[in-house]
Amino acid sequence: MRFKRVFLIILDSLGIGGAKDAYIYGDEGANTLKHIMEKTNIKLPNLEKLGLLNIIKMSHINSTAYYTTAEIISNGKDTLTGHHELMGIHTVVPYKNFTSTGFPLELIKKIEEATKRKIIGNIAASGTEIIEQLGEEHIKTGSLIIYTSSDSVLQVAAHEEIISVNELYNICKIIREITLEDKWKVGRVIARPFIGEKNNFIRTSNRRDYSLKPIKSTVLDYLKNNNYDVISIGKIYDIFVGEGITTSIKTTTNLDGIQRIIEYTNKNFTGLCFANLNDFDSKYGHRRDVVGYSRALEEFDNYLPAIIENLKDNDLLIITADHGNDPTYKGSDHTKENIPIIVYSKQLLNPRELKSQSTLANIGSTISDNFSVSLPDVGNSFLNELI
Repeated sequence: MRFKRVFLIILDSLGIGGAKDAYIYGDEGANTLKHIMEKTNIKLPNLEKLGLLNIIKMSHINSTAYYTTAEIISNGKDTLTGHHELMGIHTVVPYKNFTSTGFPLELIKKIEEATKRKIIGNIAASGTEIIEQLGEEHIKTGSLIIYTSSDSVLQVAAHEEIISVNELYNICKIIREITLEDKWKVGRVIARPFIGEKNNFIRTSNRRDYSLKPIKSTVLDYLKNNNYDVISIGKIYDIFVGEGITTSIKTTTNLDGIQRIIEYTNKNFTGLCFANLNDFDSKYGHRRDVVGYSRALEEFDNYLPAIIENLKDNDLLIITADHGNDPTYKGSDHTKENIPIIVYSKQLLNPRELKSQSTLANIGSTISDNFSVSLPDVGNSFLNELI
């Protein structure tokens, strides 16, 4: 074991363009990081030192970390697909998607029968827009607002004063069971509670994801089964349905997640701390809020020294992403992009650009290799290149 603790931080949706199959998804030309840099006055001095801007040719400094890019080889551009690939699963058959048609009437009727509530919505929509459109009707009737997006998701929105958070969670569990049937098998069922009044509806931090279980064991399972700590921060627990997790920390915002990461840099554990900072994607990417996204990146950059300063000599920090979501691009959905990889440790003596990685799974393989546990079926370790 070379590194006692590995901190893996997902800057959710921070793509860097260039995916070979972007044309399949209509995402040619998308580049989340580069376009944010071009459209705003954003300054990321600490990430720049680690080589992030070298990746998109917007800086040429001698970095203090290793940096490179990785392709996403799985079919899809959603959260589940990206995170599963990170941990060693190549998704060949994409999860069911109902963007164009909405959910079949047969499924809607089953949900209405099982939940004893009428369904309204059933379209692909922005979450903030659909609660503004249907929030009043929901309040008057108690109907469930169901909607989807370009991802493989079924989202259920409900006002917390009309349907309690716990009841909404139970409803989503029922829907998750129904949608395990192959013809309706979406990747995630998502509870989307909100509060407020017409023209001022606000989604709360009580979101909860009900994902499909990974189709096979992941790096997380290999670590847990060998008595290593696997600490999840943010929505990692929900993404992997708790599989392979030993400790789960829920978060409400990016800043909350960053503070939990800093907290764990001061804790004694042996294994992986796996964090997802979701605001980049959910609050800013999907809403096409370029300024908001840039400010969130600056926030992370401002706290990055606190994370680095607390690292021990035998710690490894990996910063990466799971897909793209270019806020300057058309629509409001994820964009198929390659992702950046930053690798830092105080013991590394020759920071430089690494060769481009052929799959996100190389990250998981490297983590497995470090702890001498089973290697995933897909991916190759680059541990030996970290000198």
